[in-house]
Amino acid sequence: MTIMANIEEAGFRPAARIASVGVSKILQIGAKAAAMKREGLPVIILGAGEPDFDTPDHIKEAAKAAIDAGETKYTALDGTPQLKQAISAKFRRENGLDYAVDEVTVATGAKQILFNAFMATIDPGDEVIIPTPYWTSYSDIVEVCGGTSVLVPCDAQSGFRLQAEQLEKAITPKTRWVLLNSPSNPSGAAYSAKDYQPLIDVLLAHPHVWLMVDDMYEHIIYDGFTFVTPVALEPRLKSRALTINGVSKAYAMTGWRIGYAGGPKALIKAMAVIQSQATSCPSSVSQAAAVAALNGPQAFLKDRQDSFKRRRDLVVGRLNAIEGLECRTPEGAFYTYASCAGVLDKVTPKGQKITTDADFTDYLLEEAHVAVVPGSAFGLSPFFRISYATSEAELVEALDRVEKACAALQG
Repeated sequence: MTIMANIEEAGFRPAARIASVGVSKILQIGAKAAAMKREGLPVIILGAGEPDFDTPDHIKEAAKAAIDAGETKYTALDGTPQLKQAISAKFRRENGLDYAVDEVTVATGAKQILFNAFMATIDPGDEVIIPTPYWTSYSDIVEVCGGTSVLVPCDAQSGFRLQAEQLEKAITPKTRWVLLNSPSNPSGAAYSAKDYQPLIDVLLAHPHVWLMVDDMYEHIIYDGFTFVTPVALEPRLKSRALTINGVSKAYAMTGWRIGYAGGPKALIKAMAVIQSQATSCPSSVSQAAAVAALNGPQAFLKDRQDSFKRRRDLVVGRLNAIEGLECRTPEGAFYTYASCAGVLDKVTPKGQKITTDADFTDYLLEEAHVAVVPGSAFGLSPFFRISYATSEAELVEALDRVEKACAALQG
């Protein structure tokens, strides 16, 4: 049910801009699973998109020091000078990108970066090309901002990656942005330099199209994969690209709500206008913590990456051993995106036919007490997403239940 339907039941007329926008399916499933747990059911939730690690101590200590020093007032609108300097240094050090402090913006999470950028640039009728499967908020934010999402399906055979011919076909005179996410939520797919280059060639041939790239899972990559961001490969894109990142995933700081981006000065200035009339500055204490995250020790990132890799290998191996399921090995992030095509049209022990991936995930939640997210929520079916950002013991138990539930299907 959409927000519109819920609100109209209360007799209130909401704005038309949210008519087609609903609360994230991920949040809906999480809320239902949490309610079942409160009722005493042994539900395992594999839907959360956040690391199960704690924020490192040196980052927490920096936040405490900021509080003790009285750094609890408003800051500069879109980021303190100290944080912008840390971000600029991070871009140079890790990505080979040269962004001056006035080409950097900071917001209350990367989601607000996306919102600010789209609100500042999209007019009615403007199109944003989004490869699917995609993070559910991408298209909703585009729609709220008055734009049109052009969803381009990218199947497992292509590694869930957009191909140059698909991009070329999707571009129209109305195209404003192309949005790429690597490594990806929900698929874990990542673009190498070789994967990016054909897309860059298409973009160079269409100078009216801007590029937005979400690098949030940059530090969660496996098997020697080399992370790269498009502007580093092609500096000519810098004048029409926004490179987005944040501290949420790498530093286990989801609740601190700090996202950032580098882009052309004019775009950054326009985004600041939007932010000034929305949230104003991000949390002063969170910004101090983010400075410590970016400037401080980074060695722990490898240890956490290794832990995620063990879990990835566990989940992928177990899923591929279950009849009816098939799972590609992702290059990064902490998600698997497995096909459940092999269980469609089968019947549950209660006589219910599994016709969609949503039917399958509902079955897993109701009968196996395992909460995962259907591919339909991410724009590509029949798949389902597992977040393996939880303990190995819990993953083993959850996969045992999934295996048992699949074995119980008939037909």
